[in-house]
Amino acid sequence: QVQFVESGGGLVQPGGSLRLSCAASGTIFSFYSMAWYRQAPGKQRDLVATITSGGNSNFADSVKGRFTISRDNAKKTVFLQMNSLKPEDTAVYYCNFRDPLLIKSWGQGTQVTVSS
Repeated sequence: QVQFVESGGGLVQPGGSLRLSCAASGTIFSFYSMAWYRQAPGKQRDLVATITSGGNSNFADSVKGRFTISRDNAKKTVFLQMNSLKPEDTAVYYCNFRDPLLIKSWGQGTQVTVSS
């Protein structure tokens, strides 16, 4: 069974940075495009960033230029570097497959709170 375990969230002031990690198990990780998603209270879960198996990335307009995504296929880990954080980035962040047809379940996510 595929599992994703997210970590690295926390409380940070506006303008600060955080680096999220997502460890995968139970899958041939390197074959798949991966993504980070986020869900703010009372809102739907949104796609934030994606990365292909070859390392090509794409970002939601709201985070472009501030967030970067990377992966370590040997360690089955995806990272999200978040810089210049804003209060509107506050959400629970999840990682999963990019292809929604592959998504069978979600991890617990990691809470990011941007507040002064």
